[in-house]
Amino acid sequence: QVQLVESGGGLVQTGGSLRLSCAASGRTLSIYRMGWFRQAPGKEREFVAAISWSDNSTYYGDSVKDRFTVSRDNAKNTVYLQMNSLKPEDTAVYYCAASKIPVSRVALPTLRTYEHWGHGTQITVSS
Repeated sequence: QVQLVESGGGLVQTGGSLRLSCAASGRTLSIYRMGWFRQAPGKEREFVAAISWSDNSTYYGDSVKDRFTVSRDNAKNTVYLQMNSLKPEDTAVYYCAASKIPVSRVALPTLRTYEHWGHGTQITVSS
């Protein structure tokens, strides 16, 4: 099993920045890719970003492209999400996810392709 714990959430003003962390533990050698998703009240969970653990290739949702950056620290088994130029519409609970299954690039945003999930961390962007 893989356990995921997110941290770094909080309240920030429009235009501000935050960095989320997701620490993985357990059978981390089985992880092939990790992703970030978010869910705002009354909305479906939305893909934010993903990173491959084999080659560090990254992939972003259209709404966060050029503002958010996903990265990883191999030694710490930790994935980060640097969020810049935050907007009120970025307000949501952010979830970290992991999978041991490689998929095509177009499938990276698909929730059901991730087997492991964290409990989420709240991000609130005030206007």
